[in-house]
Amino acid sequence: MRSLISIFDLTVPEIDELIETAKDIIANPDEYAEKCRHKKLATLFYEPSTRTRLSFEAAMLELGGSVLGFSEATSSSAAKGESVADTAKVISCYADIIAMRHPKEGAPFVAAENADVPVINAGDGGHNHPTQTLTDLLTIHREKGSLHGFTIGFCGDLRYGRTVHSLIYALSRYEDINVVLISPTELRLPGNIKKKYLKEGSFRETHSLEEALPSLDILYMTRIQQERFPTFEEYLKLKDSYCLDTDKLCLAKETLTIMHPLPRVNEISVGVDKDPRACYFKQALNGKYIRMALILKLLEEAEKDRAYHPDTDYIVDNTLRCDNSKCITSIEQELQHKFRLTDPENGVYRCIYCERQTSKN
Repeated sequence: MRSLISIFDLTVPEIDELIETAKDIIANPDEYAEKCRHKKLATLFYEPSTRTRLSFEAAMLELGGSVLGFSEATSSSAAKGESVADTAKVISCYADIIAMRHPKEGAPFVAAENADVPVINAGDGGHNHPTQTLTDLLTIHREKGSLHGFTIGFCGDLRYGRTVHSLIYALSRYEDINVVLISPTELRLPGNIKKKYLKEGSFRETHSLEEALPSLDILYMTRIQQERFPTFEEYLKLKDSYCLDTDKLCLAKETLTIMHPLPRVNEISVGVDKDPRACYFKQALNGKYIRMALILKLLEEAEKDRAYHPDTDYIVDNTLRCDNSKCITSIEQELQHKFRLTDPENGVYRCIYCERQTSKN
């Protein structure tokens, strides 16, 4: 069964196809009003969400389908100790497609392995958020006309921000894109992401938003996320690192596109909302359209292939354990610890759930 766990589950042509479908939905909404009649979407949200959950629900309803599910773990059988795998098996009996958000990295992957219907990762901890990435790509395409030939600045929490990580993964497959990384030292983009997805000479790092602004075509602001920090004290130290206001915008291009995955706290002044360069509320609306396109695609493919084809590109080694406390294996003890061998010479493995690296040597 085809699911979407990471943005890399989609090829570039498939991403382009989804964008074109979303644009057609925007132009011709009546033609899609009954596309999912008699279909049900289950929204399994184990942590709080407003935009993502409601945009999924609005997407399914506007396609003529219906929605069931829960909006917090305490209102599900997870509060009784039910595993993600069992939940996925049960919900497959009631719904045609699942959207899951979970605080533990790799949880939607486990669901996809066990469900008999497509699973969409609606965010797993600080790991992946592929539908937000699709939302961002649709927004960039609608505002700039293409997905190449621009300079984008990422500002704020680049260490823990899953939306930043996923968008960088996606943009690494397009041409002629320059990246400016704007963050405090403590919140810099992890080195493994820079090494793997950013070409040398195509990015630079700075602490100063004011210094970066004049060169940017797109500014992607992010919230300093309290829930991702190991301690509250560390969050307090960094929470007010940046604030985009109307004075700073005087330094920027008139054609700048300002994006934010939302919710915002105080990193964008409300005075910026009236600036024509502010696109974050358009971005939220684009999320509904791209999720409509994705639901249609996965349901169409599910009709063609009812069998689940598991990924077997891994090993199960009882001498290895993932030491990431945010990995789904940290709370579901019966899960097999599965790894990919990424560096045979040095005995380096990577957990298939959370992608944390570990060594056997």
